[in-house]
Order: sequence, then structure tokens, then C-alpha cells
Amino acid sequence: MNASQAAAHSSFDGARARSRLGLGRLGRHAAAAAAAVLLLGGCATAGGPTRAASPSDPFEPMNRAIYSFNDAFDRAVAKPVAQAYDDVMPQTFRHIIGSVFSNAADAWTAVNQLLQGKPTYALSDLTRVVINSTVGLAGMADIASEIGLEKHQEDFGQTLGRWGVPAGPYLVLPFLGPSSLRDAPAWGVDAWFDPLNTINAASQRNAAWGLRLVETRAGLLRAEGVMDGAALDRYSFLRDGYLQRRYNQVHDGAPPPPSYDDEDDDEADAPAPAGK
Repeated sequence: MNASQAAAHSSFDGARARSRLGLGRLGRHAAAAAAAVLLLGGCATAGGPTRAASPSDPFEPMNRAIYSFNDAFDRAVAKPVAQAYDDVMPQTFRHIIGSVFSNAADAWTAVNQLLQGKPTYALSDLTRVVINSTVGLAGMADIASEIGLEKHQEDFGQTLGRWGVPAGPYLVLPFLGPSSLRDAPAWGVDAWFDPLNTINAASQRNAAWGLRLVETRAGLLRAEGVMDGAALDRYSFLRDGYLQRRYNQVHDGAPPPPSYDDEDDDEADAPAPAGK
């Protein structure tokens, strides 16, 4: 992954992590509209020069069609809402809102750390939740980071990858953007166990989901500039960066060197970028 991809996908992934769990039991009609805010591929058109097929993307024609649909929806609905939110919401309040949702996500991260066989990290992330939920006033302040407790981001897709489930083919999901055959159903598990589901009142729960989705989309606005300046074919740029970043996340930032002995080993699935 080059420096431009690393910068763009770091921004995209950080924002996505804050709301990855988001749709859960939201009403079907509201879910379809709100999910558009999660678009990672809806920031650019699907044009660009012709490229050789990527082995990690056997469904590329379908994926590009969905990507174009996502882009149109994003430009018409999600991005204008996010821009308006970004214009009127003071940065201080946005920081507080992001911290609250980030604290909620730490709880699910702790569960996945335990499922991955990493009890020390699970305890650290759980401690973060306790400290930030109490001393940090329901997560409005990230006191845990200030005292040296590192923040992690884990989801069920990473947990499956930890135990050897291959990523499989790249997929673009309607409204949701980049995923894979492993991560798509895993996202459903993340959504079901979203800590926001503990909010009993449906109106309050839906308002919290909606706010998180808008905040997430607003957080992607600045990352679009990196893509605009770096990508000739934005679809491929986003796909390659997403797959490489997920591979890196599954291995906690220390992926094994690529194996050239077993070309059929799917989770040597450090994806090969498409040829130019």
C-alpha cells in the first residue's frame, strides 16, 4: 500500500470503526437511508482507465455497478447531510460525540479480543470502557488514553480471520461499501451485538444510530481529498487499500511475509493489486 492509500484508508477505517456495529434492529426503511452514511466507496465515481482483473475481485463487474449506485446515493443524500452537519456542529461537540461512540465500540472490541484468545488486550479494552464510562463521564472524555491505555479496534471479521477463515472474494455491499465474503456476514454479527442495542427506547436508540452514522460520514469528508488527488481509478484504489488494510488488521499490524509456495492458500490473502 503506498503512502496515499495508507493515509486515505487510515481515515476511512478509523471513521468506519466508530459505527461499524451500527444498524442492528433499526427499522428497515430507516436502515437503508442511514446506512448510506457508511459509504467508503461513495466518494468517487467508478470511472478510470481499464485495468487487468484482480484475482481478489472475481465479481468486479457487479461490484463496480454497486459502487456506482452507492456513489450516486452518497452524492444525493449522505454527503450533503454530512456537509451540513460538519458546517453547523462545533468541533468541540463533534469530539465529544465521537468519544462517546468510540467508548461504546471499545466494549465490543474487548469481546472480540477475548474471542481471539487475547485476554490481556481484552482486559485492557474493558478497563478503558470502565474508566471512560465513569471518570470520563459516559465516554465524553478519553481518560484511558491519557493514562496510557492504548485503544484498539477489533470486530468479528477480524476474529474470524484470526482463526483462519479466509477473506474470500472482495464484495461491495449496497449502501455499506467495501467488504468481503468473510466480512459481510461478520458485519451482521457486529450489528446484532452493537452496544447501542442496549438503549431500550426505540426513538432514542434510532436517534443515537442516526447521529453516529452522520458523524461517521462527516469524518470521511476530508479523506476524500486524498483519494481525489491520488487515484486514477478510485474503485481499484479503494478496493486494494481496503483488502490490504484488513489483512494487516487480522494480523495485528504484523502480517507474515507472503508465501510463494502455496498459491492456493486463500488467507495468504494479502490481496494482489490489479495490474495496470
